[in-house]
Amino acid sequence: MSKTLTVFTPTYNRAHLLRRVYESLVTQTSDDFEWLVVDDGSTDFTQELVRELMAENRIPIRYIYKDNGGLHTAYNTAYANIDSELCVCIDSDDFMPERAVETIINTWRERGSERYAGLIGLDLRISDMQPIGGLFPNGMNEVYFPDLRIRKLHIGDTKPVTVTKLMRQVAPQIGYEGEKHFNPVYMLLQVTDTMPMIVINEPLCIVDYQTGGDSMSAGIFRQYVDSPRSFAKLRRLELSLNRGTLRNSLRCAVHYVACSHIASDGDWLRESPCKALTLLAAPAGWLLSYYIRYRASKC
Repeated sequence: MSKTLTVFTPTYNRAHLLRRVYESLVTQTSDDFEWLVVDDGSTDFTQELVRELMAENRIPIRYIYKDNGGLHTAYNTAYANIDSELCVCIDSDDFMPERAVETIINTWRERGSERYAGLIGLDLRISDMQPIGGLFPNGMNEVYFPDLRIRKLHIGDTKPVTVTKLMRQVAPQIGYEGEKHFNPVYMLLQVTDTMPMIVINEPLCIVDYQTGGDSMSAGIFRQYVDSPRSFAKLRRLELSLNRGTLRNSLRCAVHYVACSHIASDGDWLRESPCKALTLLAAPAGWLLSYYIRYRASKC
């Protein structure tokens, strides 16, 4: 029988960290899940390690190897191969508290329905085991994911758990040749702009930020320069969200112009969903593009 939850882990040359993810899954208080490892072209001993873990037969594990294409392509592969009702990404440098799966399953069984895109819980910092950005506001039982940042309901990383069939409706995320830094939040925003998520004011993930490798937060200015069309596409989506605000749209427009300028995209104004606002943001966007290039040159 299919499990209710798939925990998927995109990884690139992180074999030295994968056993920690595995051990956190082995100790879960619920076994209603499987672990899917999507190897984004690792050249270390990732494949050998995962085969060893599979041979231990302690939890259901699937392993998929693919050519290196960036984090969003690993998400695409995961969504194409998950057959459980729910799914959650646990990065290779993170791991789960022992009751996380049980909390997800029980909450979904008690409160889940077709009106929800999934659930959202807390990330803990490994350094002090405190929620990043604190707890969700008291009394907040559901939330539209874009509102967390746009309306400053919660500032900090969170852990979304999504309904698989909804993510498949917006996958695959199509990027650009040669650009590997395309944040897969693009797909999540498409789903959660019109469907709320159930709030779980409990930790679902323990975060241990790494530097370099496949970290989306490492060298952000270098990523802007390396993948400007991808960042511009994300900003275009943000400009079209139903949940947007004027202030956030102006910020997105500035970033959109900057990324388009870095990409030498002559169609930036025509392709914008908010042409007047984008034109207004153009001077600030051009200045930002030069600042990004300068910061990237120092990385």
